[in-house]
Amino acid sequence: MSPAASARPTGIIRLTVAQALVRFLTAQYAERDGIRERFIPGTFGIFGHGNVAGLGQALLQNAQDPAEGEAPMPFHMSRNEQNMVHTAVAYARTKNRLQTFACTASIGPGSTNMITGAALATVDRIPVLLLPSDIFATRTVDPVLQQLEDETSGDVSVNDAFRPVSRYFDRISRPEQLIPAALQAMRVLTDPAETGAVTLSLPQDVQAEAFDWPLEFFRERTWHVARPVPEPAALDRAVEVIRSAKKPVLIAGGGAIYSEASDALAAFTDATSIPVLDTQAGKGALSADHPLCIGGVGSTGNNAANTLAAEADVVIGVGTRYTDFTTASHTAFRNADVRFVNLNVKAFDAAKHSATMVVTDARAGLDALRGALAGAPASDAAPGATATDIASATGYQAPAEHAERARALRAEWEELVAPCFAPHDQELPAQTEIFGALNDMMGDEDIVINAAGSMPGDLQALWKARSPLQYHLEYGYSCMGYELPASLGAKMASPSSEVVAIIGDGTFQMAPQEIATIVAERVKVILVILQNHGWSSIGALSESHGSQRFATEYRMRDATSGLLDGGLVPLDIPANIRSYGIEVQEVSSAADFREAYRRAAASSEATAIVVTTNLYGPNPPGNSWWDVPVSEVSTLDSTQSARSVYEDRRSPQRHYL
Repeated sequence: MSPAASARPTGIIRLTVAQALVRFLTAQYAERDGIRERFIPGTFGIFGHGNVAGLGQALLQNAQDPAEGEAPMPFHMSRNEQNMVHTAVAYARTKNRLQTFACTASIGPGSTNMITGAALATVDRIPVLLLPSDIFATRTVDPVLQQLEDETSGDVSVNDAFRPVSRYFDRISRPEQLIPAALQAMRVLTDPAETGAVTLSLPQDVQAEAFDWPLEFFRERTWHVARPVPEPAALDRAVEVIRSAKKPVLIAGGGAIYSEASDALAAFTDATSIPVLDTQAGKGALSADHPLCIGGVGSTGNNAANTLAAEADVVIGVGTRYTDFTTASHTAFRNADVRFVNLNVKAFDAAKHSATMVVTDARAGLDALRGALAGAPASDAAPGATATDIASATGYQAPAEHAERARALRAEWEELVAPCFAPHDQELPAQTEIFGALNDMMGDEDIVINAAGSMPGDLQALWKARSPLQYHLEYGYSCMGYELPASLGAKMASPSSEVVAIIGDGTFQMAPQEIATIVAERVKVILVILQNHGWSSIGALSESHGSQRFATEYRMRDATSGLLDGGLVPLDIPANIRSYGIEVQEVSSAADFREAYRRAAASSEATAIVVTTNLYGPNPPGNSWWDVPVSEVSTLDSTQSARSVYEDRRSPQRHYL
């Protein structure tokens, strides 16, 4: 033993910063409702000169020669840095934000590739720990390979771009800074109101630097995920508003799922007869089998839900942040006297639309609100009593005719969209036929994954989610390329579920790389690729807004016109997928798709089904709107006509004050 080592005080261990970080993360646990699990069960990464000898060495040492009592930190090699963040996000979402992965990348493009994933996680309020490598803290070798030099400041790097898309950011410029930064990172990751991307930027020299760490830093820690309960006065205010309602609706957002509030939501709906509408993130919070589950609301919602939203005098938002798709760009709620009651764990969201705020966990808030509404009106109570003190049997229920109208509108909608699923005389199936087949064939605990394009609109309007797990749509950031890596994360989080990623040909071309990771990890997922030779969503949006589907189909440049309106680009998606080593089935009818899906579900390995579909539908009808401004002046007749429609459609827009 060296003199320096013998002189080191007890309770101290000498490790590099990277080794210390790995050891710390293996000892972090999250607990909610008595269920305790390790919060960071593994790491995704791609190694380069910024992390291969730092975090890479630490992860290798953890695998081959861990310290006594040090838990393993499994490592999963990804193919693209943005994709691996998406994989971690999907895992965390499937785990209701109670577990997530760490992601490590090398300096420069490796790290900045993770920025889109960071933005997605923060927008969607999903925890993920990002460990981008950074330039030398000592600056001895400035500029290092891949360093962006800032002529006005020596401490700026490209990693500063993570700051606006992270809920917490810190750069570890000295070893001892890791201790407070790691603890702050865990605080934010496990806070249901503050969670999102957390970024610890790690200069490559600091990763490899040794330090004497107190052993107490590595003890097991349990981070208790809070369920804030409503303030009694806030609950009383909410009860007063809801009791006045003649046409109330409840909008279930993602918070209703992450807080595992499905039973509480069903009990609330049964007790009050208030119809439930859902957002993309909240679909499945109340099972579609419930007679008062009306379905998706807003720009891509269904006619029944949007009719109820337009008439509502009180809107109860539960765990929703009211994106423009949910509010149909502030045109969905048309009752001149509409009022909002928002139950949200985050005050920022609870305050939206001048609402009566109830800052609370969704499950705890629904239970408390149901109990409070079961009492008599406060005007009948003894002086000084609160709504929660009252136990009279004369509870609140929405008027019977309102609930009956909701059920009737739902039935009308289901009859209206039946042709979307039925065989027709077109040569190719519509994507809605494929969705109908999947909805029929997938189990309640299976998971369908989608993100961007026309498909989320069809899915929100048509899909009947029978559990909180089944419907996995990333529509906060609407990020093309999310679906395929997300299927890997969801399957890792729920191995017993059949996981189906629905991917358009446009999305597939952006991010196919993680098929290689799926194969390497021996993970069984089903990839459904819809081939329609174009951007269906943007094509339809372009046409409806006067831009004639310009540059939205995958075509060759024509020698005569000079435009991209020649023959179809000869991309062979099935051959591309086969090159990764997985089975591919090619179909062009809904009946053949059903048979292909049965074979894929029976297989023990990953399978892709490539379906050639009709670019033009049929699609579900809609009675809502989304604000995409049309050029105010134009020489094109198509644009002038679209501008006139736009001005008419935006006339109901207003602030809810």
